[in-house]
Amino acid sequence: MNRTIGLYFGSFNPIHIGHLIIAQTIVDSDNVDEVWFVVSPQSPFKKRASLAHEQDRFDMVQAAIFDNYKFRVSDIEFNMPKPSYTIDTLTYLREKYSDYQFKLIMGEDNLKGFHKWKNHEELIKQTGIICYPRPGTRKTKWHDDERVQMIDAPFIDISATFIRNSVKQDKSIRYLVPKETELLIKSRKLYD
Repeated sequence: MNRTIGLYFGSFNPIHIGHLIIAQTIVDSDNVDEVWFVVSPQSPFKKRASLAHEQDRFDMVQAAIFDNYKFRVSDIEFNMPKPSYTIDTLTYLREKYSDYQFKLIMGEDNLKGFHKWKNHEELIKQTGIICYPRPGTRKTKWHDDERVQMIDAPFIDISATFIRNSVKQDKSIRYLVPKETELLIKSRKLYD
């Protein structure tokens, strides 16, 4: 059976309701059968400073999506060379799941720097991109590319940085993250 999987890469530091709303919107749009949250140990574009341990971030995603059969979490990049490059992960996934078709999920704000991604032309050729809107994003040449599918999704302007800072300041993160994720953050004292 040829299933279409949306690959949602991120540090998920932590995962929050914005990520989940976007993923559910993409599943509901009938563009993919499932969304896989690929937890990146280290993005080539982000500093490690306030990054929770990769296993904690994996567990937070797992806690957030446990009751949605259309969502999965992947630790595939944990055993790959760091920093992680999407094209390398995709190559590995295509070999492992040859019956599946993969689509890359990304926020509109990432289109601006997409040309800096390793083998970006090969990546878009192999998967195409499902792109969700982000506030204040300027149009790029990728917006007119037929391999980029803009979806109608709500603007979600929640940042993981805001959540981490709230935890540090002992403020509530209720409604920003799923309850199960919040409990995990508290019990492991993440971001304190």
